[in-house]
Amino acid sequence: MILFYIILILISLNFIGERWLSYKNHLSRMNPIPASLSDVYSQERYRTYQEYKTASHRFNRWVSVLSFTVTLIMVIYGFTALHFALLSINNELIRGLVFFAILGVGSELLFAPFSIYETFIIEKKYGFTTTSAKTYVTDKLKSWILAILLFGGFYSLIYWLYSMFGSDFWWMAWLVISCVSIFLAFFYSTLIVPLFNKQKPLGPGSLRQRLEQLAQKSGFTIDNIYVMDGSKRSTRANAYFSGFGSKRRIVLYDTLIDKFGDEEIAAVVAHEIGHYRKKHVVFSIILSVMSTGIMFWLFSQLVGRPEIYEAMGIDGKPFYLGIILFGLLYTPVSIMLSLGSNYISRRFEFQADAFASSLHYAINLQKALKKLAADDLTDLTPDPAYVFVHYSHPPLAQRLNHLEKLQ
Repeated sequence: MILFYIILILISLNFIGERWLSYKNHLSRMNPIPASLSDVYSQERYRTYQEYKTASHRFNRWVSVLSFTVTLIMVIYGFTALHFALLSINNELIRGLVFFAILGVGSELLFAPFSIYETFIIEKKYGFTTTSAKTYVTDKLKSWILAILLFGGFYSLIYWLYSMFGSDFWWMAWLVISCVSIFLAFFYSTLIVPLFNKQKPLGPGSLRQRLEQLAQKSGFTIDNIYVMDGSKRSTRANAYFSGFGSKRRIVLYDTLIDKFGDEEIAAVVAHEIGHYRKKHVVFSIILSVMSTGIMFWLFSQLVGRPEIYEAMGIDGKPFYLGIILFGLLYTPVSIMLSLGSNYISRRFEFQADAFASSLHYAINLQKALKKLAADDLTDLTPDPAYVFVHYSHPPLAQRLNHLEKLQ
């Protein structure tokens, strides 16, 4: 019973902490804007920023309250009730798959109205979304199919390993999951993206020539440069790399090309090349693999203990319920790992900025960062505690000051 109350306390503390951080960050938006950022927003755009952030803050507050309430109800009653309702299914693997399918469908139905409201009311009002109803529904269907295939496959594999090898299953599951995750990360642009977006090679012209020269100058081998139709869903601009070795590709959102000059796009790409040249991608993969290993080892130590199931009033050790209970108890560890990974990520961003600056892109990167901030209605005065917990990138003012010093 003590373990049951520990779970409730962890859920409550996490909710209270998140709401406190969100409130502090919302208050920080009223702070004076630093002089170095005075040209990011026009007066009209700044008013839009305040309205958007206020609407988003209120919306997220109600969604988090609902999520917290549903989680408490499920822990106190729902998970146990669902478990007993499915006991007529004799095969525990099938029972587990049905268990998670019901949770997934229930969550989608419960939060679908909020997702629709956010996409077609809030994001639409402030000019961020270009998603049509057809695209929204199609994306949902494709996402569900992917979730069923990936989660169903992973769960079945992990359950089989556990049933065969007991608590020693963890390192085998860790190895398989890590290999699949790395494979998907490297081939994301060629396997996953085409399911949702079209990509076509960037045509000949000054931009392509500029990026090819940049890649050659920085010793970065690329297979091709692609343009993705990001504008079918959003007005936000972005760019990323995918692949490895000679198969690396640069992918530019069409919104980035429409809104930014060639030198600004080159500065953004130079920053991304910096991540590769500084081995940030490799280090992040290693860090992710290590975190996954820690998670699986802790899970193996907990899943076979009958006391965690007894705390929920359940005899036996149903594997699927063990995953749920472990996920709740793992929250403090997950938060600590997230704090560490976010800190490292922020350091990496400074290093990638320095790499772009070494290629004489500091000024153009500053311009691009300001444009991106204005376009995305970014917080210019975020709360330090919120930054420490949630930001994987340094605040804009810190990045601009760092680039200024590098010049």
